[in-house]
Amino acid sequence: MVVRLPWKDVKAKISTLDQDHLLTLIHDLYAANKDIQAFLHARLNLGDDALKPYKTTIDRWLWPDVLRNQDVSVAKARQAIAGYKKAVGEPAGLAELMVFYCEQAAGFCDDVGYGDGSYFSALVRMFEQALSVIGELPTGQRRALIARLDCTRTICHGFGYGVGDDMDSLLANFVAT
Repeated sequence: MVVRLPWKDVKAKISTLDQDHLLTLIHDLYAANKDIQAFLHARLNLGDDALKPYKTTIDRWLWPDVLRNQDVSVAKARQAIAGYKKAVGEPAGLAELMVFYCEQAAGFCDDVGYGDGSYFSALVRMFEQALSVIGELPTGQRRALIARLDCTRTICHGFGYGVGDDMDSLLANFVAT
């Protein structure tokens, strides 16, 4: 069993490390976990596309390979967005990931006829959250993201459960403000 120590204890120990030991610690963490790699790439603005590992995770968990019996996991897809938010939290990147989430979830349902009510509820909640974050962006950055959400909304009208209607209402309220 792993004993969890409070952050203050860890912080006190880390503060005693010299630069070489601190770099070695960060290197070992980096090598040990792909999520930490994605976090550091995003935080330090490294690589061509800091959003790519987060999008890969969202895609995997919202549009699984049904022929290989992969599971769906809304929670793991949402964790990718939370991970980006912790690493950078930049609103344009966050909005892009949220819109991508909506596109992937709707695309999967449309492609394979997936019809889980809780999956649909999570999709509508993410649609609403995406609109909220998009609202914080400059007007010029909003248009393309709203257009993508509008396409997603149109796809969702075929799902039942009121998904498309809920999105209609959310988008109408957003446009009215």
